[in-house]
Amino acid sequence: MQRLIARAREVALRAYAPYSHFRVGAALEDANGSEYVGCNVENASYGLSICAERNAIFTAIAAGASRPFRALAVACVDASAGGCSPCGACRQVIVEHFSRDAPICVDGLGRFTSEQLLPDSFGLQA
Repeated sequence: MQRLIARAREVALRAYAPYSHFRVGAALEDANGSEYVGCNVENASYGLSICAERNAIFTAIAAGASRPFRALAVACVDASAGGCSPCGACRQVIVEHFSRDAPICVDGLGRFTSEQLLPDSFGLQA
């Protein structure tokens, strides 16, 4: 997990955050051990911005990564006290693409499962 945390910190430095000045990086490992990264990319129209966690997950999916993903690390290089927890939208995406017991490491805050981050998450019933 330390390798993923280091990669998340590294990619956070590439974030495009001219408005919030809050640079976040994420790194995930897929079912085959391949790694994918993402950082937050802001836009003047805030609703068009993308968080690091979703950026990493969507990049992995676009690259054909094997699911369910094994682990995720999130790091914010500008967090003043400890770390930053994934937003609600990212938590919902995490739940859909990681097994319930996959480790989600939030740098400065600890280790969680997707179930702990978003209990009773939304899901479509067939």
